[in-house]
Amino acid sequence: MSTNKTTATKADPAGFLANVTPDAKRADAAALDALFRDVTGWQPRLWGPSMIGYGRYHYRYASGREGDFLATGFAPRAHGFSIYIMPGYADFGDLLAKIGKHKMGKSCLEVRKLADIDQAVLRQLIEAGLERLRTMWPVTPE
Repeated sequence: MSTNKTTATKADPAGFLANVTPDAKRADAAALDALFRDVTGWQPRLWGPSMIGYGRYHYRYASGREGDFLATGFAPRAHGFSIYIMPGYADFGDLLAKIGKHKMGKSCLEVRKLADIDQAVLRQLIEAGLERLRTMWPVTPE
């Protein structure tokens, strides 16, 4: 049975975020951290080398594969930010239509900078994603 390559680490998320460059991206990362903390009420954990996660969920598929993963979060990337809403964005087309300039992955919203998106809509997406995830799997703050 395979295991997740990306797991929660003991690394300090604040230290990681303090080293994001350039300065404008570091400021956006700090703003995203504050937004996710406010929406979730949870402290961040670093997952893998670069994903800032809030909460976790435990999944078990019919195949028997099971594991833990971040409930929601983001990662600074070379060309902006990846924002993770589990279990994906398929049910949130109405919010995506209002969020602003972005690209999509399966569970990843890609944005260049926070100024390109409506943060109030992002807040709604985070809340809706967590609500949907809770209908599928147990979600915990840690």
